[in-house]
Amino acid sequence: MRSTRTRLAATALLAAVALTATACSGSGDDKASDKPSTSQAADIADQGKAEIPRGVADRLKEHGIDVDAWADGGWQDWDKDKWLSEAKDFVNPVIEGLWRPDRMRSAKEADKTVSTKDASADQGISDPEPAPVEATAEKTPYHQNAAPVGKVFFDSPDGPAVCSGTVIKDVNHPGKSNLVWTAGHCVHAGGAGGWYRNIVFVPAYNDLGKSEAQLAGANATEIAPYGNWWADWASTSGEWIQGGSATGGAGAAYDYSVLHVKPEQGTKSLEETVGAALEVDFSAPSATESGTMGAWGYPAAPPYNGLQMFKCLDRPGRFSLAPTLPTMYRIGCTMTGGSSGGGWFRVVDGETMLVSNTSIGPEDNTWLAGPQLGKSAEALYQDMSKTYGGQ
Repeated sequence: MRSTRTRLAATALLAAVALTATACSGSGDDKASDKPSTSQAADIADQGKAEIPRGVADRLKEHGIDVDAWADGGWQDWDKDKWLSEAKDFVNPVIEGLWRPDRMRSAKEADKTVSTKDASADQGISDPEPAPVEATAEKTPYHQNAAPVGKVFFDSPDGPAVCSGTVIKDVNHPGKSNLVWTAGHCVHAGGAGGWYRNIVFVPAYNDLGKSEAQLAGANATEIAPYGNWWADWASTSGEWIQGGSATGGAGAAYDYSVLHVKPEQGTKSLEETVGAALEVDFSAPSATESGTMGAWGYPAAPPYNGLQMFKCLDRPGRFSLAPTLPTMYRIGCTMTGGSSGGGWFRVVDGETMLVSNTSIGPEDNTWLAGPQLGKSAEALYQDMSKTYGGQ
């Protein structure tokens, strides 16, 4: 009976997520406060090679960073004593042309793998481990089947890295959203680090799902049909900033982020450009009442290569790393690192809504876990929308 219910729910979910774009495709260790973490607003100034907002330039100078040097590659200086960590320190000026197709393909997965010991840390609260669900490839073109889904690229001290993300609706700016949902660990290193750099969202990455051989010598339009969207402001939870770790840690249950993005080229909003966005469900339904969930993303660790979009559909169970932490959702799924940050969707009254995002998984890649999105997540989202959404 369980498999029958899953098939029926999966059909509805697939139908609802198949959102067709209606717009043109375009060319192509400091502790934070408990307040939702956001960067500061800024005016735009012309700085030559890179578009450095005045407020961003001021913050760079406050930390002893030369603005021109940053634009010329100074962002690669990862002096851990100067790693910008607090919410107000987020800086991400546009460096046009940095994320070329070959650089995107070189990006490594942002992985959050929990050990077998950690994964069974609280079996008194966690439900039994789910059976693996083999990830299936999304139909192409992606903009007709999963238009809001894309990839999040960023630079870490170890080099270019990649996650997944989702275009979400902006309740205070209907039809003109510039908001993207992803994981906290895709924008901030957690308790032992700070903000990553050069964060960019690419919706419908590799829209036709071409192979590595087919993409040899591919131009920017083939890889990024809607262009590159730079995060000019970012938010993640105070819990992630303080307690996040390489295996999720105490921040895993709060491992979510909202980005406000702007196009590297163009003037339309992200939602107008892509033609689709999903509402976020902040009701935090229990695993037993949530029905089937689907996780979408671009897995990049073997046996995947990060070029194609995949999905998993399953009924979630509860997962907990400690009795003092909120439970997370867990589904069977074979997607690997790179799918981190990808949205989890469920259907509510016929509408597909984002209900979680991929956060952690085990070493053998048999399941994924994601945070419940309740009042704290909604407060973070509302703060981002009201403060920066209209800019």
